[in-house]
Amino acid sequence: MSLKKMIKEKFPQQTNQDWEQNAEKALKGKSLETLSRNTYENIKLKPLYSREDMGTGALSQYPGLEDFRRGSYAAGYLSEKWKVAQKISASSSEELSDKLHAAINKGQTALAFEPELLKNPEKISAAVGELYDKYPFSVDAGPNQHLLIAGLSAVKGQEKVSGYIAADPLAIAAADSLNGRSIDELYENLNETVSVAAVNLPSLKTIMVNSAIYHNGGANAVQELAFSLAAGVNHLQYFLEKGKSTEEMLSKMVFKFAVGSNFFMEIAKLRAARVLWGKVAEAYGADGDGKKMVISAETSFFTKSAYDSYVNMLRAGNEAFAAILGGVQYLHVSPFNDPEGSQTPFSERIARNTQLILREEAHLLKVSDPAGGSWYIEHLTNELISKSWELFLEIEEQGGMADALQSGWVQDQIIQVLEKKKKDVHTRKQSIIGTNIYANLDEKPLQIEMETVRNSRSDLKTITQVRLSESFEGLRNLSERLKGKGIRPEAGLICLGALKDHKARADFISGFLAPGGVDAVKSGSVYNPEDAEAFIQKTNCRHYFICGSNELYDSMAVPLIKQLKEAFPSAEIYLAGLPEEREKDEYENAGIGGYIHVKSDCYETLLNMLNEMEAASNGQ
Repeated sequence: MSLKKMIKEKFPQQTNQDWEQNAEKALKGKSLETLSRNTYENIKLKPLYSREDMGTGALSQYPGLEDFRRGSYAAGYLSEKWKVAQKISASSSEELSDKLHAAINKGQTALAFEPELLKNPEKISAAVGELYDKYPFSVDAGPNQHLLIAGLSAVKGQEKVSGYIAADPLAIAAADSLNGRSIDELYENLNETVSVAAVNLPSLKTIMVNSAIYHNGGANAVQELAFSLAAGVNHLQYFLEKGKSTEEMLSKMVFKFAVGSNFFMEIAKLRAARVLWGKVAEAYGADGDGKKMVISAETSFFTKSAYDSYVNMLRAGNEAFAAILGGVQYLHVSPFNDPEGSQTPFSERIARNTQLILREEAHLLKVSDPAGGSWYIEHLTNELISKSWELFLEIEEQGGMADALQSGWVQDQIIQVLEKKKKDVHTRKQSIIGTNIYANLDEKPLQIEMETVRNSRSDLKTITQVRLSESFEGLRNLSERLKGKGIRPEAGLICLGALKDHKARADFISGFLAPGGVDAVKSGSVYNPEDAEAFIQKTNCRHYFICGSNELYDSMAVPLIKQLKEAFPSAEIYLAGLPEEREKDEYENAGIGGYIHVKSDCYETLLNMLNEMEAASNGQ
C-alpha cells in the first residue's frame, strides 16, 4: 500500500456495543457485568467508560477555572510548582538547621519538619536562619503551633515568611493529643495564635484542616472528603463568631490529605476536594481566589508494611504520583522505613528523590492537569462529589464536625469501613505484597515498637492511626515467639499422586501458610495411606494439608483422612480446596479439620494454628 493510501485509511468506527460484544467473547460468554465491582466508597466500577460517563459538570472545564477540579492555575505546575516538602526529624535547632540546609541543597523546596520532636520549638528562627526568605514553611504544628509562631515573630522581613505553620484542633482531639484540654480550649489557643500571626507574619497560613487523621484511621475517600468539609466549616463558623472576616480566614486555611494506594480514586479525591470546598466557600460569600483550596499531601501511613519494607518505596512512589496528578501544592513522601518512626539518611534520600524523579525525569511540571478528560477519573470525581456532599449534610445534621467527633459518630463510621478493609486483607481479597501474599519466611522486618494504649483524659474516642498490615505482622511476631521457645512453626503437606497432580494446590498452601511465618514441609508423592503415615511419623507436625487433584480426592481422600485420624488423633488434617456440598458430610465424618481455599480467612486460620502450636508447647 502506498503512503498516500495509508494516510487516507481510517479505522472503522466502534460503538460501545462493539466493545461490549468483543469483551464478552473474551470472557467466553460471561456477562461484562461480572467485571464490575464496588469500592469501599460504594462506587460501582465498570470495566468500560465512555464520554457519557463524564457527566455534564466536567465537559466545559479548563485548568484554573471554576470549579477548579482541574487545578487552581491555568498553567498547572508550569506557573506554580508543587513544593518538595519532606518532613525532617531533629531534636535540636542546631540539628534541624544542618538537616534543612542539606535538604535544600539536595532538591527540597519547602521548610518541613516534625515540630513535636524539637526540644525547644521556640528556637525555630535560629534553625531556619534566612531560609524563610526563599522557601515557604510546610509544618503541621499541632500543639506546638504557638511556640513556633512566637519563635518566628521576631525575624527580620516578617512579611517574607510564607507557606503554612498550621494546626487543626479537631484533628488534635481525634488523635488523643488533648493533654487535658477540651476542643474549646484548643480553638481558643488557635484563635490567639492566628491573631498574633496575622499581625507579625501576614503571609503565613495558620489554620489547618487535617484529613490525614481520618485516612490513617481507615476511612474511605468519601469520608475523608466529608470530614474535611465539615471540619473546614467548623473552623470558619468559630472564627466568624469571633469577629474575623470570611476572606481573611479562607486565606489562612490549608488542607492536608493523605494519599492512599487506589491510584485513580486518590486523583479523583483531590479533584473533588477542590470542587466541594469551592462550593462551601461560595456559600460563605467568597469569590475568585477565595474559593481556591491549598492542598498539602503526604503518602499514606495506612498502606505501609513492616515486612518486605522496600516495597514501601513502590507504594510511596505510586501515591506520590497520584498526589501530583491530583494537583497538590505541598508533598511529603514517606520513607520506606516510616513504620519504625525514624528515618535514615538513605531512606530520607530515596523518599526525596522520588519527588525529584517525578519532577525532573517524568516531566510532570510540563503538563497542565494530565488526568483531565479521562472519562474514568471524571466519573469518579463526580461520584465522590455527590456522595461526599450527602455525608457532609449528614454530619451537619449531627450538629457539625466537633459534635460528631465528641459523640463518637465519626469514629463509628470509620470503624465500619476499617473492619471491611481488614476482612478483605484477612481473606486476601486485598493483597499486601510481602505480607499477606508472597511472604518471605526469611524476611527481617522493620523494628517497630508496639504503642501502649494511653488513658485519654476526655470522653472523646481516639481515631487510632493504624497500618492495614498490622494483623499479619502480629502473626509473624507470634511465629518468632514460638521459635524463641525452640518450636519451629511448620505444617505438613501430604502431596497425593505425581507432581502434576498436587503441585498447584501444594504451592497454594505454601503461599497460604507463609504470611504467618509457617514453613510448609512437603511429602514425597503419596500413593497410599502407608506413605502418608510414614511422613507424619517423620515430621510430627500438628497440622497437615492434603493436596491433590479432584480425581485423587474422589478416590483417596476420605479413607485416607479416616485412617490418619485413627493413627494420629491429635493431628489436625485439612483439605486444600473446597469439595462439593454433597461431599462435605463424608469428609466431616472422616474427621477433616477444615477446607483451605481462595476464599478462606487466612488470618484466622493461621492465628488458630499458631495458638494451637503454642498451647501444645505448653502441654495444654
